[in-house]
Parts: sequence; C-alpha cells; structure tokens
Amino acid sequence: MIRKIFFLCIVSLAAYGQNDSLFLAEHLAMGNPNSAAANKNAPGNYLMVKRQFVHSYNRFLGIPNWVAWHTDSTWLGEIKRNNKFRPDSTLPEKWYHVHEGSYRLTGFDRGHMCPSADRTNTPTDNSATFLMTNMIPQAPNNNQGPWAALEIYCRELVKQGKELYIYCGGFGSQGFIDSGRVQIPETTWKTILVLDAGDHDLLRITPSTRTIAVVMPNNNVLIAKNSDWRMFRVSIDSVEALTGYDFFGKLPRKVQSAIESVVDTQ
Repeated sequence: MIRKIFFLCIVSLAAYGQNDSLFLAEHLAMGNPNSAAANKNAPGNYLMVKRQFVHSYNRFLGIPNWVAWHTDSTWLGEIKRNNKFRPDSTLPEKWYHVHEGSYRLTGFDRGHMCPSADRTNTPTDNSATFLMTNMIPQAPNNNQGPWAALEIYCRELVKQGKELYIYCGGFGSQGFIDSGRVQIPETTWKTILVLDAGDHDLLRITPSTRTIAVVMPNNNVLIAKNSDWRMFRVSIDSVEALTGYDFFGKLPRKVQSAIESVVDTQ
C-alpha cells in the first residue's frame, strides 16, 4: 500500500524539512495533542519527528510526554528485533542524552512506546524504536504483561485489515532513576483509533468509529503480568482528563465527542 494522507496535515516547510512534513502528516494526521513544537526554547514539550513515529520529548523528565504513530500493513514485515538501545543523537547537543545504562539495575524495563514489533518492515525502521527517547521506565509486570498483550492485539487488528492511529505515554511520578534524570511514571496510558484500511482517513471517521483507551498502573504491586489488558479500558475522555491532552483534535467536534466518550467493549 502506498503511503497516504500526506495532504491531511498542513505543515510549514519553513519550519520542517520536506521528509519531516510527510512523517508529521502520517503520524499526526489526527492532531498534535499538546501543540508540541520543534523549539529548543520549549524543552518540556519538544517535538521530535522521525519516519517511524513522532513524539513530544520532555528534557526535564528524560522521557517522552507522548509518542504517536500510524500502523498499517506496510509497516509490518519479517525483520528481527534490533535490540540496540542507544541515546538519541537528534536531541540538542547540550541536553542530557539518556542512555542504555540509565535504566540498569533499577528494576524497571526500558519500555518501548512505539513497539519494536510495530516496525518490522526494514532494519532501519526497527532500529529507530530502540532510541532512548522512545522509552519510559516501565514496571516489568506492566511492560511484559497487559501492555505487551495490547500491543499484540493491535497488530492482530492490522493483520485483519485494519489501520491504527495510536498515542501513548506515562503520567504522574513515583520518583526518578539515573540520579534524578529519568522520571518513573505512576501510570501508562494509550489511545487507539481503529479504521478499516483505506485512503482519506480523516474523511472516513464517523461517530461509530471504534476507539480503545487504557490506563494501567506502572507498579508491580498493583498490576499482574497475567492481567487482561481489557481490565484497564477507559474512555478517551478519561485519558484526556488525566493528561490534559487533546488526542484527535483534527476531527469535527461532534465526531470527537462521540468516539471519545465511550469505553470499548469488543
């Protein structure tokens, strides 16, 4: 399937390179949740654009505020997991660069936001998911349990002929690792919009379009590895109230109100 929706998100080429504009148009086709911008003078909400995903990075917390990506069948292939966790060289030079060792011996996983298995079409795309700006500290029971199960479920939907628009991140604080440089969120959250694969995506979303949202505790005491991810479903409105973000701001208000107020039951 040829990459689509390039024209759905109008971006100034003066502010972004041509390729960046294409990736913004794909991954942020549904909206920029907190008006993040590629401005070093806003280090708490710094927009970073990659071919594979787009994210708002927080220099003060050492983690992304949110990560957004679009997934359809063209992103999935047979490439093996890269496993090369590393600092993100595209951060401003004078900022602290979180590295693989930042999480060592902390008891927390290097938790992917955009999953490695969502980017298996090329070695380059898979490798990008191992940049540390795509990670948050995740409790193993969260990361390896219901969080991972929801990721697998999302890919199953794609294999069934769906395409997804996903935002995720962490919220709250239960302390820091790496000598105070990397915050440990209290919860992890995710919002997902599900469409049949096709073109002109913004025009195809209706009040009955399926959405999925979850909020999960990021604490081994409060979540079990064998917990069903469905236990943690909430409405998108609930995630927006928690985070202060607006996830699908490019949709008509009537459509937003309908799809964001329901709790998925499928």
